[in-house]
Parts: sequence; structure tokens; C-alpha cells
Amino acid sequence: MIVVDTNIIGYLYLTGDYSSQAEQALQKDPLWAAPLLWRSELRNVMAFYLRKNLLTLREAQEIMDEAQRLMQGREYDVRSQDVLRLVAGSTCSAYDCEFIALAEDLGVPLVTVDKHLISQFPDSVTSLEKFLSG
Repeated sequence: MIVVDTNIIGYLYLTGDYSSQAEQALQKDPLWAAPLLWRSELRNVMAFYLRKNLLTLREAQEIMDEAQRLMQGREYDVRSQDVLRLVAGSTCSAYDCEFIALAEDLGVPLVTVDKHLISQFPDSVTSLEKFLSG
């Protein structure tokens, strides 16, 4: 099992720079986990795509449904105390720290393409590239 951030989930369903690697990561470890926040973040990405007419409403809904099926049973609530502790020791947002808190709680890495997260939490966060090569 790995924790993935919303960027990785998004790349799995939306064509982008890391879409191929996201698919490879799913093949390498299909047990992806995330804090419940991922849903709101992906909905926000869908809103952007809808407003730019890059997706239809039906396509956005189908992506959300498929992503929710993928993540079903591995979505977690995180403790505010843990998130705030991580915020206090870094320059990361509370949103980002939810993913780190979950990874630490589960004892698995957070896989991301976010260089800032990787630099702030090198013991808990690994790059998508490193995950695939390791």
C-alpha cells in the first residue's frame, strides 16, 4: 500500500505529464490510500476542466465515480493534531500535510510529483520516479 496525493490520482484519469507513470505506479502497487480530502481536491480539478470545456459534465462525473471506486476502502480521516504538528514544522499547506499525516500513520510512503513536499518530508515522501525505479 502507498498513499498518493490528488496529483497522482488526477494523472491516472486526466492526460498530463505524469499519466504514464501514474498508470505504472498503479500496476506496481494497486492499493492506493488517501485522506478523504482527495475527493474535494479532485472535484476542484474537475471544476477547472469543466469551466475550460476540457471535459463534459458526464465525463467529469465518470472520472469521479471511477476514482472513488479505485480508492474505496482506503480513504481515511486524519487527526487534526497530526496535521497541525506537520504544518508547524514545515512550509507546507494543511491540505498537503493531511497526505503526509496519513502516510506516517499507515507507515507507508506518500508518492507524489510535488518537489516541495519531497524536500520538506524526505523520510515520509518519495517521488513518483523514485517509487517506480525502486
